[in-house]
Amino acid sequence: MIFAEETVSWPVTAPKDILLASFDALTARKNKSGILIVGCGEKFLPPPADIGQGLREHGIVMEWMDTGAACRTFNVLLGEGRDVTAALVAVP
Repeated sequence: MIFAEETVSWPVTAPKDILLASFDALTARKNKSGILIVGCGEKFLPPPADIGQGLREHGIVMEWMDTGAACRTFNVLLGEGRDVTAALVAVP
């Protein structure tokens, strides 16, 4: 998981492993990013229904996309000075 000021281990290696609990490192932070970019892997797959609502309850808006698009979007938002976090599933 990539924050503007640090990177922390994200224990997700496949899209099927992404659960609301996967974002505990983000939701537990005192100063949460308002935007979460999730890269779900090489191909776009729809997100699990409960994740978006669960994150909104913590004041976080999730943008879900394939990992390549997520990397590009994260870099653009970070370059604009936006408070953004990325959670990325690695691609081969």
